[in-house]
Amino acid sequence: MSRAASLAVRRAVVQVCRRLYERGLIAGQDGNVSVRLASGAVLMTPAGMSKVDVRPQDLVEVALDGRRLRGRGQPSSEAQLHLALYAARSDVGAVVHAHPPVATGFAVAGESLPYDALAELVYNVGPVPLVPFAMPGTAAVGTTAAAAMRHADAALLANHGAVTVGATLVQAHQRMESLEHAARIVLAARQIGRVTALGESAVRALEMKRGTR
Repeated sequence: MSRAASLAVRRAVVQVCRRLYERGLIAGQDGNVSVRLASGAVLMTPAGMSKVDVRPQDLVEVALDGRRLRGRGQPSSEAQLHLALYAARSDVGAVVHAHPPVATGFAVAGESLPYDALAELVYNVGPVPLVPFAMPGTAAVGTTAAAAMRHADAALLANHGAVTVGATLVQAHQRMESLEHAARIVLAARQIGRVTALGESAVRALEMKRGTR
């Protein structure tokens, strides 16, 4: 990868970090973002920094086995979550982990989002499994998330937060924003009265469109 291309990737990660912060999907040192590089290594946010303060030069490059390759700081404390998802799925090019308030509220309540409640959830995000709690920063977080997300691009982490993946950084980030937006809509529907599910045929049609876009 050329120097210019490398800098462009780093700037894109920083931009996502700032958008997550600006939209209230993370706070303080919460959350982490990573991208799989053409070399097979992973570029990720560093540990201990508020994401709004992260600069391109602060990002850390690690191998899939967790070895630090480049960077002055330590990789994210959730590095094992990211690396487990990359190892489990060759189609994943980026991972976003955040603590979106309403979506995480569902995770704290021990609930996933009703997949058939919203057309945009089916089309933009897909099924959202609830991953059993594992201690943050441990290998167990990665193991449980990777197992739950073999056929899902987003998940709620019980009593913790949410994680989304995508072929690109843009896609992974958009899914995180869409996940939180869907959670807010479902919560509003419950407060109004009830959640009305889409019909089975509508869900199938949306799934087919999602698979061919």
